[in-house]
Amino acid sequence: MKQLISRLKGDKGIWSFVALLALFSFMPVFSASSNLAYLGHGTGNTLGYLLKHLAHIGCGFAIIYYIHKIPYHYFRSISKWLLPIVWVVLAITMIKGTVIGGANASRWLQIPFVGISFQPSAFAALVLFVFVARYLSKTRTAPIDFLESLRELWLPVFITLIFILPSNFSTTALIFSMVLMLVFIGKYPMKYIGIIVGSGIIFLTFFVLVSKAFPDAKFFSRVRTWESRIENFSTDKPDEDDYQIEKAKIAIASGKIYGLGPGKSVQKNFLPQSSSDFIYAIIVEEYGLIGGLGVLFLYLLLLFRFVIASHKANTLFGKLVVIGLGFPMIFQAMINMAVAVELLPVTGQTLPLISSGGTSIWMTCIALGIIIGVTKKEEEIEQEQKDAAKREEALQRLIDAEIALEEQQKESYSIEDKMANPMNAVLNK
Repeated sequence: MKQLISRLKGDKGIWSFVALLALFSFMPVFSASSNLAYLGHGTGNTLGYLLKHLAHIGCGFAIIYYIHKIPYHYFRSISKWLLPIVWVVLAITMIKGTVIGGANASRWLQIPFVGISFQPSAFAALVLFVFVARYLSKTRTAPIDFLESLRELWLPVFITLIFILPSNFSTTALIFSMVLMLVFIGKYPMKYIGIIVGSGIIFLTFFVLVSKAFPDAKFFSRVRTWESRIENFSTDKPDEDDYQIEKAKIAIASGKIYGLGPGKSVQKNFLPQSSSDFIYAIIVEEYGLIGGLGVLFLYLLLLFRFVIASHKANTLFGKLVVIGLGFPMIFQAMINMAVAVELLPVTGQTLPLISSGGTSIWMTCIALGIIIGVTKKEEEIEQEQKDAAKREEALQRLIDAEIALEEQQKESYSIEDKMANPMNAVLNK
């Protein structure tokens, strides 16, 4: 184990907090999967779901390990070539997407001959954030030209979002807001950001109006779901989402301070997405307010390490990559928790590294691998500087020793006669 840990490079704090979140996830997933077990094979045995989650976490850490070995600047050019491939995959998903786990949106894609399903929008977000960081980190001698940035930056961003929007508004909004945060930190002119935000609002309004004109079109089928969720959030009109929120609030209220105990949740049998979208409610029910705040505290510590890693990065691309991949992870966690306590409408965002599901875990691990790769590079640079300082110090000691030896030799072999005049006795007499 010590040998394995010694091979892990990069920020040890990020490694530690990620490991703690992953280890903690096993108990809530094992407990909350009983609903899926009853629906799946009627026995209520959740061992299979626990082993599946273990496989997902194990593959995720393998992804982190191998990704963090790759020099992070390689992803700078990779993002440019991956983006068109992502558009093709998103277009296929929009046309032939499947429903997974009872979800009411066709946002999943089945890989032929393998039988694995994944959510392309999660991978598209990673590629897009790295692509935006790449554009912002380019060396420029002149100020940013808005028309040039429309072609090189915002056109790829909006093409990606257009493919994601019809099936997943919450993910589209999260990606767009994170891109805006990234360009703001990257010192993109504020007046241009205002134009982009206004254009985004106009486009979304146009999209909704067109959906009203063609209410039966499959392309606009999710618009009614968005409207109903926003309406039900602002009113007391009961529906399926309201049922989930009520059960989540009951679970949180039942947990009180210390919780009912591991595996003793009652509402896990009633919440449809108890092991994914609403797992935070199950955590609070079983581990109480202390457990809920503990999970929140771990995410905040992870955010703190991301800020430190970004500050230490010696390249603008490294800083922006850490922010662009790390911050959305934390915001997604906050959104999941806010939905569970009814601060936000139901969005379908999972709790990173804790909720069950292969795609969300693996995409999170890819992002973590790249972030740790940035910190590994800074670690290597720091180590090289320390080694260089040690070499200079050793060289200086050798030089000082050589100078001292030369001085000693000069004194030993000096031809200068330092003896007293032998005639002094006669002269003095």
